[in-house]
Amino acid sequence: MKKTNQEKFWMSKFGDDYIKRNLHHEEAVKRNFAKILLKNNIEINSCLEFGSNVGVNLDALKLLYSNLDTFGVEINAKAYEVLKKNHDGFNGSVYEYKNKKRYDLTLSSGVLIHQNPKKLKSFYDQLYVNSKKYILICEYFNPKPVKVTYRGNENKLFKRDFAKELLSNYPKLKVIDYGFVWSNDKYAWGDDYNWFLFSK
Repeated sequence: MKKTNQEKFWMSKFGDDYIKRNLHHEEAVKRNFAKILLKNNIEINSCLEFGSNVGVNLDALKLLYSNLDTFGVEINAKAYEVLKKNHDGFNGSVYEYKNKKRYDLTLSSGVLIHQNPKKLKSFYDQLYVNSKKYILICEYFNPKPVKVTYRGNENKLFKRDFAKELLSNYPKLKVIDYGFVWSNDKYAWGDDYNWFLFSK
């Protein structure tokens, strides 16, 4: 399958360098997931993350759910080498991933924003089809689609209402909860973002 320019970008040195900025945040991520999942009494035994990078989110989830079966889909080869030390995974495109196994939770965090807008429907399909119970997305939000220059790079970051689009594609989904993570929170790391938790 032909890779998009955005996918090639994350497979490149830029994606390699991103790894260094994405390590050692398990405790902060764990606290944010606790606010989202434990607050809503979500019980899961398995999780599939699309765009897992080195697995920080999956590491954090395992701190909350000790026997969690985790799987990460990651396009960057160097990030995947780190990921596979602690989690099962697939080194390739989200759009190439195929597996009969379904997971209690499918997750996208800071990944939808970096996809080619023309491929979003396929990404939503992956989130939905591979989930048995829940879907969680944590992304930048904007009520209308906009492009944002990303670290000096054009056409690599897009904001929009991903949750609304997901619901329009799968109207039977139910919104369990949604919220905002503020970068100024003492337990946060990175940027401000919105999260949305759905059930099938």
